[in-house]
Amino acid sequence: MRIIAVINQKGGVGKTTTTMNLSHALAQQGYRVLVIDLDPQANLTVGFGAMQKSQPGIADVLIDSLSADDAAIDVRPNLALIPAGDRLGEFEYLRGKGAQYGFLLQKSIRDYQGEKDYILIDCPPTSGILGMNALLAANEVIIPVAGDYFSLHGLSRQMLIFDYVESTLHRQTKKWLVMTRYNERRKLAREVRENVVHYFPNRVLQTSIRETVALAESPAYGKTIFDYRKKNRGADDYRHLADDIIGGRVTN
Repeated sequence: MRIIAVINQKGGVGKTTTTMNLSHALAQQGYRVLVIDLDPQANLTVGFGAMQKSQPGIADVLIDSLSADDAAIDVRPNLALIPAGDRLGEFEYLRGKGAQYGFLLQKSIRDYQGEKDYILIDCPPTSGILGMNALLAANEVIIPVAGDYFSLHGLSRQMLIFDYVESTLHRQTKKWLVMTRYNERRKLAREVRENVVHYFPNRVLQTSIRETVALAESPAYGKTIFDYRKKNRGADDYRHLADDIIGGRVTN
């Protein structure tokens, strides 16, 4: 089972868009997929059209030790979701669990009884305890990078966090980078991609997710790009990105 955290402490780079559409692309290929909404804003839950009042979610799993199996709901064929839940924002302010505080998500996934090929975790745009739980639970990370200067700067900071966690825990996590909101007609976007490929060789996935209105619109209708416009170029890009993840296809 591959556990992948989609993470970048910079907001607006397409973490939730990537988690939602990549997970659906993998499910459409027949893989059994679980997605976890670890962002208190619950955008992933909304994007799947699964938001309900007083629903159990990952908040109840982490705070009250609810079983992850009891919190998971089916949202598409081969695809289950653990919603954020109403209380996830409280988790950052809890105290008294000591070192185990950062390993609660890892334990919940280890105890999960559902048979899955992939677990994708949509992370908040912070480096707090929720993000740390995701890093400690995952054996891989996907880092979305938008084609602008600030995203490149944020990537450097994110890599420093990874280095610190890996040196502290004496463990390595496979890191994939994906260009998002990409417009190849913009010189800056091309330069950012070239820099990312140069400084992080064999880590940048082959497919760049091109900027398209449909990708921005679909969550408002509770739909993935495949529900909303399956023949859109955004759908094509996420199908190809799924193939990149499955086969480890990177830009050399």
